Amino acid sequence: MATEVESLNAHDGVFLLDGALVDGEVDEAYVDDCEALAEAEANGNWTPQEKALHEARLKAKAKRRLRRTSSRDSARESLSDTPGEPGSDPHSPKGKLNGNDRKSRMGKGRGLPKKGGAGGKGVWGAAGMVYEMEEPDARDPNYDESSQGDTVYATVVPELDERDLEKTVNPIVQEYFEHGDTREVQMLLKELNLGSNKYEFSSLAVSLSLEGKASHRELTSRLLSDLVGKGLSEDDMARAFDKMLQDLPDLILDTPDAPQMLGQFIARAVADHALPMEFLGRYKGRVDCDHARAALDRAAVLLSMKREIVRLDNVWGVGGGQRPVKHLIKEMNLLLKEYLVSGEVSEAEQCLRDLEVPHFHHELVYEAVVMVLESKGETAVQMMVKLLKAFWKTGLITLDQMNRGFNRVYVELPDITLDVPHAHIILETFVDLCYQESVITKHLRDACPSRGRKRFVSEGDGGKIKN
Repeated sequence: MATEVESLNAHDGVFLLDGALVDGEVDEAYVDDCEALAEAEANGNWTPQEKALHEARLKAKAKRRLRRTSSRDSARESLSDTPGEPGSDPHSPKGKLNGNDRKSRMGKGRGLPKKGGAGGKGVWGAAGMVYEMEEPDARDPNYDESSQGDTVYATVVPELDERDLEKTVNPIVQEYFEHGDTREVQMLLKELNLGSNKYEFSSLAVSLSLEGKASHRELTSRLLSDLVGKGLSEDDMARAFDKMLQDLPDLILDTPDAPQMLGQFIARAVADHALPMEFLGRYKGRVDCDHARAALDRAAVLLSMKREIVRLDNVWGVGGGQRPVKHLIKEMNLLLKEYLVSGEVSEAEQCLRDLEVPHFHHELVYEAVVMVLESKGETAVQMMVKLLKAFWKTGLITLDQMNRGFNRVYVELPDITLDVPHAHIILETFVDLCYQESVITKHLRDACPSRGRKRFVSEGDGGKIKN
């Protein structure tokens, strides 16, 4: 028996002190010994030495388990710090550390989410939370004491450069030539940010009108006069005309009469107080370009004339549909009277084109027929037939305008007869001549109220009545 105890003690010494043994091997040996001791105890053969050895092995096993658990997770609390759970099994599922657990690793807190889920970076806050107005912090680096107050929102319009300016202004001016409303142009210019290029609008408008009609130039002069003080200043207008004087060599390529027209623009602008009176004086003796000198001379001549002789508000004529009807009728009467004196058809044709009222040419036909009825002699009849024939061939007077003019005479013939008793005879003769020259149609000739009317012939025919 003594030999057996010595062998067990020697084995125990190896079990407790030999660190080279693997834990698995030690556990297996321990299990075998425990089973043998348990069998010996059940048979009643357990000696005091064996019982002491069993208790020593139990203590060593507990120390080994404690050492293995602490080396696996150094952050876990030691068993000595948790006196409330001294006998907890580290191999149980409850004893293992859960990586998704929100419980504090330091043993603090109740294990709940931070701030109830309402905190942290980039979160909206807890459900039902209402945020109050946050007062500006004076310690904020972006704090501006002068800007604190009511916030004002304004639309920022970028300044137009030279390319965009031309693309934007050209449609505005072309549309203005159609409607002639200067207020609409003012409203459109207020929506644009022209910046330091405001004077470019005047120069572009004048350049476009030089390539257009006389009525376009008249509308442009009105526009420049209305814009002064309402978007453009006299200095802006002076800069615009100064630029156009410098660009005259290029403008002549498209418009040969550009120097004379620009001189008329300058004179009209000075008369309308769109340009300062001393504008022409700035260039005396300082102009080297012949075209610019011709334009300035033209303006000086127009401004030196008396107002009774020439009116600068009619420097572009009275053409266009913007003029009153009375002025157009007066111009047509002057045209016909000058033609009867001079007999120049081309001059009369040019004057009628300058009026730029093709929708009102029936008035010229009406005035020509009435003038024939009120005239004496055959000269006026022959000359008016020649004039209407020329207008008909060139297409200046259309068929519709010709018919409307003669029909107006037919309707007003009873009133005309009160002043001209022989108006029926003269009208029938004139209508027949026009039909022979193919000026009017057969239907219009047959519609003449004088045809079929009984009239007395001259005494040379025997005083007979001819139908």
